[in-house]
Amino acid sequence: MKIFKGSLRTLLAIIFAIVVCIVIVIVSMFIGQRSIDEIESEIGHSLEDAAYVMGENLDQYMWSRYGEVSILSELQELKQQDYQNASDLLNKLQERFPSFSWVGLTNQDGTVIASTNGILTGHDISTRPVFTEALDEVFIGDVHEAVLLAELLPNPTGETLRFVDISTPVYDDEDNFIGVLAAHLSWEWAQEVENFMRDTLQNREGIEFFIVSKADDSILLGPKDMVGEKLDVDSVQLSRESNKGWTIETWSDGKQYLTGYVLTDGYSDYPGLEWTVLVRQPVDVAYAPAKELVRYIFIVGSMLVLFFAIAGWFIAGRITDPLKRITTVADNLRDGATVTIPKYEGIREIEILSTSLRDLVTNLTTTEVQLEEMEHVAHRDFLTGLANRNGFDHFLEQAIDTYDHLTILYLDLDGFKAVNDKFGHDAGDKLLIEVGARLDQFVQKDDLVSRIGGDEFVVTLSSSSNSIEHGNMVGEQLISLLNKPFVIDDVMVSIGCSVGGATWSKGDNISDVIRLADQALYSVKRSGKNRMLMHEEST
Repeated sequence: MKIFKGSLRTLLAIIFAIVVCIVIVIVSMFIGQRSIDEIESEIGHSLEDAAYVMGENLDQYMWSRYGEVSILSELQELKQQDYQNASDLLNKLQERFPSFSWVGLTNQDGTVIASTNGILTGHDISTRPVFTEALDEVFIGDVHEAVLLAELLPNPTGETLRFVDISTPVYDDEDNFIGVLAAHLSWEWAQEVENFMRDTLQNREGIEFFIVSKADDSILLGPKDMVGEKLDVDSVQLSRESNKGWTIETWSDGKQYLTGYVLTDGYSDYPGLEWTVLVRQPVDVAYAPAKELVRYIFIVGSMLVLFFAIAGWFIAGRITDPLKRITTVADNLRDGATVTIPKYEGIREIEILSTSLRDLVTNLTTTEVQLEEMEHVAHRDFLTGLANRNGFDHFLEQAIDTYDHLTILYLDLDGFKAVNDKFGHDAGDKLLIEVGARLDQFVQKDDLVSRIGGDEFVVTLSSSSNSIEHGNMVGEQLISLLNKPFVIDDVMVSIGCSVGGATWSKGDNISDVIRLADQALYSVKRSGKNRMLMHEEST
């Protein structure tokens, strides 16, 4: 059957176009991948930088509030327990920095004696971490939901109030502990930092920011539907190992993202809460410029394909006539005719072609014989001369078309490893050769013995009926045959043999039967060795 019915000239023109097309595709893929790699690195580092800047802003903001609380605790109004002036100072601090949702001063017992707007004044907060953790040193508490203040502070949005705590012990002039200055920072300020970062990256699509708690890997800041969830992505762990960097990873929504990460580690004397800041962008969005470049290359490439196809048409015309004559002879050769390839002179390449074709015809017969020899070698085990796995598979392909029933017996030698360990691998190889010889002498001419690896053999029996009894009988005979001692290098060696079997009938799946025989063998190996078991008995 002719694959191409047009002229050789047309064919060569098409070949020119195809070759150019392939080149364009390869170049496009190379340039596209190179562009993607460069864009990936560029965007990855930019996301890393964005995460770093956001982390620095968070730490510097917290450092400022940390410093304000520390300075405030040193004022005489607080040291002298001047409640009225202390309350005025706290209210002024809140007016200046609205992110302080509540600031309060307690006595040494934990009772609030002064606070912003008088909220919680007189309340005992001695059991709250903001008091208990600040008895000896400054306490920085991670983000948490409001407890006592949930119903007392204004909340126009209706969303759950969340705070970051800063508290410090207060000492009088004699350095005696007299109370705790505690502050709750509204977590809304972190949203302001995020908005600032969004403004700086407003030309980047799909950018999202996350702040992750060190305590429980929960999302402190991020998309509303994810806040509070535990985040299980590699970048969180990477930030704690290498401080900052970027990676490509699959998130819980199944999508891939370029993710920049950084671990906040404080600023100046502010120790920090070791938040992980993540900035992510969907891979599809990040790679959009590279994909646009690839599309442009394909458009230009299509135009080049058309140009070279036309050029190929004219170039092919110069070599069409002599090639047509060679093509006619080649068609006759393909159809099985005995032909003599004529020798052509003129175009050097065509002269080489005609000579090569003559040599090809001469060598075809020799090649066919060599292929048959190679196939024989490929189907034989180099050590024992038995059929190997390829030979076994080839035999089965023919056997299932020839016979109605087959019995597959899987054999595994018991004690072979001990022989190898005691006498060496050379002795082990000799033992395998002897085992193979015994098995090969035992079976009938229509049966097959194959070594499929190591000390495992398969005996395939062609039988007139699907006989479990016959398989058991032959298996027992094989065990008895191999239980007889072997003489290896003048040393008498004894081994055992475990056999698992299964029977095949026309219509069965031969692979399933082989698997059942293998399972029966391993049932024997697990339950005693040196015995025979057909698969029905193993269930």
